[in-house]
Amino acid sequence: MATGGRNWNGWHFAALLTGNAALALGPLWVRLADSGPVAAGFWRLLLAIPAFVVLARWNGQRLLGHSRAAVLAIMAGGIFFSLDLASWHLGIERTRLGNATLFGNSGSILLVAFGLIALRRAPRLAEWAAFAAAIAGSAILLGRSLEIGQATLIGDLLCLLAGFLYTFYILLAQRARADFGSWTVLVYASLAGLPVLLGTSLALGEPVWPQHWGPLIALALTSQVIGQGLLVFALRHFSAFIVGLVLLTQPAVSVLVGWYKFGEVLSPLDGLGMLLVGAALVLARSTQD
Repeated sequence: MATGGRNWNGWHFAALLTGNAALALGPLWVRLADSGPVAAGFWRLLLAIPAFVVLARWNGQRLLGHSRAAVLAIMAGGIFFSLDLASWHLGIERTRLGNATLFGNSGSILLVAFGLIALRRAPRLAEWAAFAAAIAGSAILLGRSLEIGQATLIGDLLCLLAGFLYTFYILLAQRARADFGSWTVLVYASLAGLPVLLGTSLALGEPVWPQHWGPLIALALTSQVIGQGLLVFALRHFSAFIVGLVLLTQPAVSVLVGWYKFGEVLSPLDGLGMLLVGAALVLARSTQD
């Protein structure tokens, strides 16, 4: 199937959804890690690099021989991603998980706006409806956990900054995906981010070496290998508008994690929120037909 020069099928859409769901688990593992929050981002990248190298070679993607301009572009994206992780992980430690999920995904709205501009046409009714349903569903799902106040202000601002930085990473990664294989993109982006995260962690005086590796391994596997891997794989097949819409569904995953992990009660209002998020996904998929 092709739309606007992008070929895709149901597997590509499933990869985008699954990657998004895996990314939504990040705040949980950061909270459980006994390293510093920025150090957790460092280990997230470092532990995932061997898997990305193996997957790149397994899929016949070359790691060397790319143009300098292409390499510099994706490494710039990796620096934006590392700054996003540093800001978001610090914010997670200083605010509620609901706030972190909502504000950390503020970049999704920027991606949707960029995607609408890139369409170079008036958005169709289904596109506006998908956007409205995703926003409304996310607002309902996070409405009970969102808490704005002086105690969480710094954390909220850090998460907002993270969402802004993540937008530039996605746009650069989407462009680089045309020259690199998806796993090669992640190798270069991860390598570029390591010194930024380690240097920031040391400057903040964080504990870098963990006592318990479980949460960090889970963070690397779910958020980086599965989450970023599937997201970057799917980027070439969808516009920034669709990617932004799908990322707006992360609050639904956060609510389900809270229900499963912490026994939080799901109300009928939560059901309505998830229904709206589901409707947004159906509408988003229909705009690609």
